[in-house]
Amino acid sequence: FDTICNATADRQNEAYEISKKSDAMIVIGGRHSSNTCKLRDVSSAHCRSFLIETADELKSIDLSPYNVIGVTAGASTPSVIIKEVLKSMSEEIKEKEVETTSAVTEEVVETAETADKAVKEPAVKASADGEASFEELLNESFKENENSKVVTGTVVSITPTEVYVDVPGRKQTGVVAFNDLSAEPIDKCEDVVSVGDEIDLVIMKTDDQDGVLKLSKKLVDAQKGWDDIVAAKENDEILEGTVTQIIRGGVLVTTKGTRVFVPASLSGVPRNQELDSIKGQTVRFKIIDINPARRRAVGSIKVVADAERKEKQDAVWATLEVGKKMTGTVKSLTSYGAFVDLGGIDGMIHISELSWSRIKHPSEVVKVGDTVEVTIKALDEETRKISLGFKNIEDSPWEIMKRDYPVGSVVDARIVSFATFGAFANILPTVDGLIHISQISWDRIQTPQDVLKIGDVVKAKIIDIDYDKKRVSLSIKELLDKPEETIPELADDESEDAE
Repeated sequence: FDTICNATADRQNEAYEISKKSDAMIVIGGRHSSNTCKLRDVSSAHCRSFLIETADELKSIDLSPYNVIGVTAGASTPSVIIKEVLKSMSEEIKEKEVETTSAVTEEVVETAETADKAVKEPAVKASADGEASFEELLNESFKENENSKVVTGTVVSITPTEVYVDVPGRKQTGVVAFNDLSAEPIDKCEDVVSVGDEIDLVIMKTDDQDGVLKLSKKLVDAQKGWDDIVAAKENDEILEGTVTQIIRGGVLVTTKGTRVFVPASLSGVPRNQELDSIKGQTVRFKIIDINPARRRAVGSIKVVADAERKEKQDAVWATLEVGKKMTGTVKSLTSYGAFVDLGGIDGMIHISELSWSRIKHPSEVVKVGDTVEVTIKALDEETRKISLGFKNIEDSPWEIMKRDYPVGSVVDARIVSFATFGAFANILPTVDGLIHISQISWDRIQTPQDVLKIGDVVKAKIIDIDYDKKRVSLSIKELLDKPEETIPELADDESEDAE
């Protein structure tokens, strides 16, 4: 059996005809409505179709590629929502010459603002079977009625999906659906209202048959929120909101029931990082542009973050001085050093300052996230550069030499290189001592290699230290037994006496 009513069938036929003459279709209604979904499917046969529930969703749709855009709506779609959508579309018409065509009249459908001023005669007569066309119903929805009226009600009960409200002077039961309660992300109705609260609401639909008055708090908040946004722009105030959606070119931040577009370049997210990283976060931003006619606002997270960062940096810079010890966190590593966050400002530890030993990369000493103790070595206020020291003077090999290796000490030294005049042996990291060729052996040798080879570990005595020139003299033979000396003449006389 065909159970579809004449009005619904006619509306689907009209949507089909409109879509044939349009580059795109806007279908207004609930996503769970079979009627609305059917309208979308019918329209999709000839052009790109977008199903939206509220006017705010137009912000995430790029309509610029389309010259002619058709509009249709489900039979149960509240007139207040249709009016909001068409108000937004009216500005698109003015700026981009977007046309919304009716299949019956093949004329442009009037927007909310022009429809309110239109003549009382309907633009389209009823169809032959007496059922009203979509355009007639649409225009009729613009006439003054109780829908869209703001009322004040008292919360009497709360369920997981709805809030019941008593509206004085109304015989119907006031109901606010969960999705109509707040534009902000919420987990439960109690996050927004409590029993006994008095709240302002917009009448979305009056259903006398079911005895229900469908209400929306979200729409009231949006209107109040828009006023607050306009005031914030005029007063250069900082607002707080939640990043609720990632769209092409930026993000949408919901604040005071209104969504504000923040371009990617003003989101504060680095170019090499995904915008998803801030989704769901609470952010601080300023309104940098508004379009009152279209009720659209553009914000900047970056301008607030930059100002706060500079203020913090100025406060930290005022406390800095050469020689001051600070605690910081390793932020990043490069081939030439490590950058350290000192609490809002960054300083750099050059690779040569990371260790007394020679290293090839900073990662041999520190890693990102490490907490380090550093000393300010130099400050450049003009360029805002800070040079940091990481090595402790107490750990300097030459300080260790002074403390633990006085002249006369015996050390284990490793042969590291040769010269014609001697051999160099390593005592401590970066400290090599010279064993002069005359100090290698009591015997006469031609080259150091006659006795030693690279890698040999020998015991040597420190015979001299020049701390200014950082030179150490070593001797191996000082630790060897000195051979007995003989006098050749005396030896000859003794041999003659023996004869």
